[in-house]
Amino acid sequence: MKKGLILEGGAMRGMFTCGVLDVFMEEGITFDVAAGISAGVVFGINYKSRQIGRGIRYNKKYAMDPRFCSFRSLIKTGDLFGVDFCYREIPEKLDPFDAKTFTENPMEFYVGATNLEDGKVIFHKCSDGGETDVLWMRASASMPGVSRPVQVDGYTLLDGGIVDPIPYDYIESLNLDKNVAILTQPADYVKKKTKAMPLYNWSLRKYPHIAKIMRERHILYNNMTSEVKEKEKEGKLFVIRPPESLGIERTERHPEQLERVYQIGRSEAYKRLDELKKYLGE
Repeated sequence: MKKGLILEGGAMRGMFTCGVLDVFMEEGITFDVAAGISAGVVFGINYKSRQIGRGIRYNKKYAMDPRFCSFRSLIKTGDLFGVDFCYREIPEKLDPFDAKTFTENPMEFYVGATNLEDGKVIFHKCSDGGETDVLWMRASASMPGVSRPVQVDGYTLLDGGIVDPIPYDYIESLNLDKNVAILTQPADYVKKKTKAMPLYNWSLRKYPHIAKIMRERHILYNNMTSEVKEKEKEGKLFVIRPPESLGIERTERHPEQLERVYQIGRSEAYKRLDELKKYLGE
């Protein structure tokens, strides 16, 4: 039986995902394929590299560091999250990413990013956690308005969550037997129209069709979550989500808040563990 894992983004709401995935690893729950978007990618890679605790550890340790995330970085480089620090210094030196285990783990791991030329999501299969994979991961997590577009494999890319915040369609296209989604918003969440359109209009002025998508993104997201709930009711999808709003800023930097959300993820995973194992036939 082939099993798929879907990882929603949500910036620092992704600490919830880290908690769930760490419990999965501790309990020996595995999948054949995973597809992630944005924070679901940059935190989800630790699931493929089998590094329990790494996501919460380095975020708590470095979130207050201006090299990690700061307006100084945004003004100086065009990226709110420091590219060199986040994508080179941490994984290569400060809290090493286990590329060897990542490569040897047979689970396929797909990263979704938005192609700015046509407004469609593109999925890249990560193979070794090397330079090209890292560029795709960075592209998937590059939030519009506070990140530069990423150039990789001939594409100009930004956050996959712009057009595909919950990549269940992609996982379903692979014709797997059982699919599980980790979401970062509660079941009653309804996305509202963004108030940041002046920022998006300016930052995406070369790509007005992407700015239009951002104006209507709340509609896309709410339609998508409605579809997810229907699939959940039909037994076609198993969903783990927060029981209520996580109450955390997208760029939260306080370690105690990151830990709080991480622990909510662990708690929800344990609450649903027996049900999940039954669904997966384990």
